[in-house]
Amino acid sequence: MTATFFTPVQDGIKQVEDLMRSQAGNEVHPDLRAAFEHLLNAGGKRVRPTVIFLMGNMLDAPHDKLVTLGASVEMLHTATLVHDDLIDGALLRRGMPTLNARWSPAATVLTGDFLFSRAAKLAADVDYLPLMKQFAGVLGIIVNGELTQMFTSKGLINRENYYQRIYAKTASLFEMSTLSAAMIATEDETIRTAAKTYGYEIGMAFQIVDDVLDFAGEPNAVGKPVGADLLNGLVTLPAIYYAETHPEDEDVALLKEGGWANPERMARLVDSIRNSHAIHRAMDEARERVDKALKTLQQFHPSTERAALENLAQYIVERNF
Repeated sequence: MTATFFTPVQDGIKQVEDLMRSQAGNEVHPDLRAAFEHLLNAGGKRVRPTVIFLMGNMLDAPHDKLVTLGASVEMLHTATLVHDDLIDGALLRRGMPTLNARWSPAATVLTGDFLFSRAAKLAADVDYLPLMKQFAGVLGIIVNGELTQMFTSKGLINRENYYQRIYAKTASLFEMSTLSAAMIATEDETIRTAAKTYGYEIGMAFQIVDDVLDFAGEPNAVGKPVGADLLNGLVTLPAIYYAETHPEDEDVALLKEGGWANPERMARLVDSIRNSHAIHRAMDEARERVDKALKTLQQFHPSTERAALENLAQYIVERNF
């Protein structure tokens, strides 16, 4: 499926990029400025600012505020990736060396902190206090989710825990993106709720598909070994579906007991999941989420932006397959 949803917002995304680059001015330490440039040059699809522009333009939000909001959300997202890569010990992201592959842990943490501070400043520049509260709340959700994953989720085969984790990791920021775009466009709570629901559902679907690709995708395309999450003790939706339907599998039993530290047994479990119906069931759930997102768009008048939001939602469950 062709991703046509970027087309209507290309000019806006360019403005977001320019605003992000302007956040590391001459007063910033040269090494920090170099690290900042490295992160921006690493690219990314800028899906979150794209969603912001599409939702905001559909609702006639002020363009300048959408640019500032888009830059804020993308910088918040980038900051979380910097800290995630350090926590995970990842040396590559999108085929380029991560910051922690080049810098000390302390310098990497401080760079992430700088990004958080600039993201917060940009959110404040939108000059709408409820949005600032939304920003602070989402940042807390992301950090709490990371700590939950680190301390209480390893080897846990629990559907509710999984949904909480992926909401914190991914869906909360998509939800904030669409809700914030609506907040600066209208005070109509019905419209705001619809925008929020759309962001939530595509965010949940986005992470479920990522977790499916962890098992079913090509390692070169996904950027990590097959089953990497399970080998780190993180039980995602395909593994949950498999465990629910194969409770007698001795590798599942071992996982519950901390067996993710056994690479041979976990590699065998990864193969079992790949060869089961669990992958298809997880994808069906992602498609159900997308269907819910599409239904929320039906209350908006047909437009170029609504069509692009529909394309984006559908693309989520088609990518890399």
